Amino acid sequence: MKEQIFLGNEAVALGLLEGGCQVVTSYPGTPSSEILPGVVRLVKSEGLNTYTEWSTNEKVALDNAFAAAISGKRAACCMKQVGLNVAADSLMSAAYLGTVGGLVIISCDDPGPHSSQTEQDTRLMARLAKVPVLDPSGPEEARAMARIGLEISEEFKVPVILRPAIRVCHARQNLSFEPLKSNETKAAFEKDPTHWAATPRFRFLLHKELNKKLDEISRRLEDLEGINRHNLEPGKTYPLGIVAGGIPYAVVKDILKEEKRTDIPVFKVGCPYPFPERLAEQFLSACEKVLVIEETDAVIEYFLRDRGKVMGRLSGHIPSEGELMPQVVHGAMDRALKELGLPPLGEGNRAEAAALMNQLELPIRRPTLCPGCPHRASFFAIRKSRPKAIFTSDIGCYTLGLNLGGVDTVLDMGAGITMASGFYHAYRQDGIEQPIVATIGDSTFYHSGTAGLLNAVYNDARFVLVILDNQITAMTGMQPTPSLGIRADGSKGNTIPLEKVVAGCGVNFIEEVDPYDLAAMSALVKKAAEYTMEPSGGIAVIIARHPCVIAYREQVLQGRKSVTVTDDCVECNFCLERFECPALYHDDGIGHTAVDQALCIGCGVCLNVCPKGAIVEV
Repeated sequence: MKEQIFLGNEAVALGLLEGGCQVVTSYPGTPSSEILPGVVRLVKSEGLNTYTEWSTNEKVALDNAFAAAISGKRAACCMKQVGLNVAADSLMSAAYLGTVGGLVIISCDDPGPHSSQTEQDTRLMARLAKVPVLDPSGPEEARAMARIGLEISEEFKVPVILRPAIRVCHARQNLSFEPLKSNETKAAFEKDPTHWAATPRFRFLLHKELNKKLDEISRRLEDLEGINRHNLEPGKTYPLGIVAGGIPYAVVKDILKEEKRTDIPVFKVGCPYPFPERLAEQFLSACEKVLVIEETDAVIEYFLRDRGKVMGRLSGHIPSEGELMPQVVHGAMDRALKELGLPPLGEGNRAEAAALMNQLELPIRRPTLCPGCPHRASFFAIRKSRPKAIFTSDIGCYTLGLNLGGVDTVLDMGAGITMASGFYHAYRQDGIEQPIVATIGDSTFYHSGTAGLLNAVYNDARFVLVILDNQITAMTGMQPTPSLGIRADGSKGNTIPLEKVVAGCGVNFIEEVDPYDLAAMSALVKKAAEYTMEPSGGIAVIIARHPCVIAYREQVLQGRKSVTVTDDCVECNFCLERFECPALYHDDGIGHTAVDQALCIGCGVCLNVCPKGAIVEV
């Protein structure tokens, strides 16, 4: 037996490999990003033959894994909850078509949200797609459910979703495991076009089969110890019971243990779909009232049929948004107990801890780009060159261009381009030439930028597109992009330059610039804008290329410049407000802006920012 401390996402990786998973694909996105690297690490250390892949987007990841699964192999794909939106088309059809080998789709939810556009609940997506969904409460359970998901999927020939939330993904737990072995199942796809390429009439029949599978899976899961369970004592009734799943279940369990409360039974729902109807009926029958604690939406609550007994989101006992932190769960439980005339929960040291926190008077700092980030220079030059433009942007580090006044819209992956096209046609319809500058990252462009760019070129839209190429997928953990030609396991792949992809979309104006050179960047933005207005012009694409200061730290530090702020500073705050580098701050001691040498990486861009020339090289 081996023993290691595993991150929750690494525990999922362990469970997949213990379940004989042979193909794992992914597109990085917090909180799911560490799953595929966890698989790669174990594959290398255990000498397994599992194939791993950073796919260009989530739909591509699911399609690749699905193909492996219908060839008889066990496969998985990993993404965050909004990534499942991108893969939704494939998911809906995969549910009808079914699988041959096991297929687990890991969709990591982000209650809060901490790093996502939405708080959407993957359990609802599973219900929409009609596929089973497993909801773990901790790393050990996530590991077990990854393995069980593969087994259930292969047994019933249907995809299974595993839905760890962010607190499961990023928790740590000590786990023991035996040496892993490769699954030697060979690919053997059996052609059956009436099934795998089913037309609408046959899809109707497949839907009927899927409904039967779900009934069978529901009964099967009731026999699996620990997935769905309650701790009712036979023949006993209770004034209040709690129904919970995922992380809220773990929180409830901890609170009841801390309070030494044995008078409140708990029904754990580890598989909310298909819903455990028999166990739910038992629990409701034994309790006068039940409090449903789940995040982030009402799913379990809708399945409980005796509405008169149920307290939860729909009754206002649980907040309708936000992460259910321990203090929130504690407050909801305490409120329910008091309303029912039952002994309330104790305060413990919560009031004291809250008072101490308030005394700290911690400063509130908004998220900002790293010191020396090339995106900061790009946005500064863009705004300086095209101050009256509409700035459409996208999902990534560069979303923080908001702070620099260089981002007006952020919708979803790829929308920096598509919304620029939409704005152009909306204004053009009114005879107005509205300047538009779109920004998108290199990884995001490969993910979902090409289709939008093709559409914009085809329909003769006119705008400047700046691809912010820091040569890495920075926001989600420094994963490689197709332009690097490095695969998930570190082996060599084929390099796909951005310039070739952009040219393939029909763009004729493509120029590269280093955004650290503010003068060159500003001049190029103006040149590109002029091209968009020429009768024979079109979309102008600028590739603002400079390596990420975190991923390529040694390379960036080679040309380091030492800068300081002189007494010529008049405290106009232009550098602090319009450039917003964290290394620049107001120093009360000297009475003007100063450079924090501990944060400054010496990029030297700020030398060209101060209107008074007070920032100088030393």
